Amino acid sequence: MMKMVRAGLFATVSGVSLLVMAAPGAHATGMPQLDFHNPMVTGQVIWGAVIFLGFYLALSQIMLPRVGRVLEDRSKRISGDLDVARAAKQDADKAVAELQQARKDAMAEAQSNLQKALDEEQRAADKKLEEINARLSAEIADAEKRVAAEKARAFGTLKEIAADTTQALVSRLTGTTPDAQLVAQKVEGATAHQNI
Repeated sequence: MMKMVRAGLFATVSGVSLLVMAAPGAHATGMPQLDFHNPMVTGQVIWGAVIFLGFYLALSQIMLPRVGRVLEDRSKRISGDLDVARAAKQDADKAVAELQQARKDAMAEAQSNLQKALDEEQRAADKKLEEINARLSAEIADAEKRVAAEKARAFGTLKEIAADTTQALVSRLTGTTPDAQLVAQKVEGATAHQNI
């Protein structure tokens, strides 16, 4: 940047010197501001060149290096901030990726644990169901035995009642007492055909 400013100032100084050299032709055209035979114009040009040279030296030696340093410092600071921001973004992206992976792993582990728990509960339920079925089967078999025993007892009692009722009916109808052994055989035969 300093080189560009210096080149621009050099071109301006060169342009002023060309004006000075072109002064005789300019006088011919009748431009009074370029009449270098007039001491006023010559003094103005010389003082203008001295002032311009002073400004040039002041700018090129004092102001432009300071401006250059400020711009360079700003550029370095911006570049450093951009590097820090890129590093922070990379760290954030890495942290997000790790978080997503941890979330996936946690979900997979939770699913696995849930499946294990469900399998254990299913096995426990199946075992409990088998125990309940075995107990119910035993209770049903026991109940069937008791029902069969009660049925046999009731059937035995029923035979006795039927035999007694038959003897009482025959006695009333015929007026004679029938043989208890014969009545018992007939009731037994009747109940065998009924399959009670």
